[in-house]
Amino acid sequence: MKNYRGMTLLEVLVALAIFSLAALALLQSLGHLALGPGRLADKTYADWVAENQMVELRLQSVWPPLAWTQGSSEQAGRTWYWRWRGVEGELPELRALEVEVSATPWQAGGTPLTVLRSYVMRP
Repeated sequence: MKNYRGMTLLEVLVALAIFSLAALALLQSLGHLALGPGRLADKTYADWVAENQMVELRLQSVWPPLAWTQGSSEQAGRTWYWRWRGVEGELPELRALEVEVSATPWQAGGTPLTVLRSYVMRP
């Protein structure tokens, strides 16, 4: 019976493959962690813009039309693009008010970072 010392070439290659897959998974998860705080800050500012827009509409007692109304505002030194619309509900005197906020213009394919929904009574 032979007594082997050390690892064969095949065992070394398998071990390298396993360690490289583990390293790739670790790098990918670290990449997601690095992007997290910036995304969270953008979402927070977008939430503030949506809330500001919602308060402004409530103060004006706006009965929201069913078509989108678009605009932009400044927050934290950046331009944020918002849009809002009314959504029909079960009751004719009650309508949902939906506000969406994006970091890019809607015409350029902006996707909402946040969506805020509330309900409005007919004035």
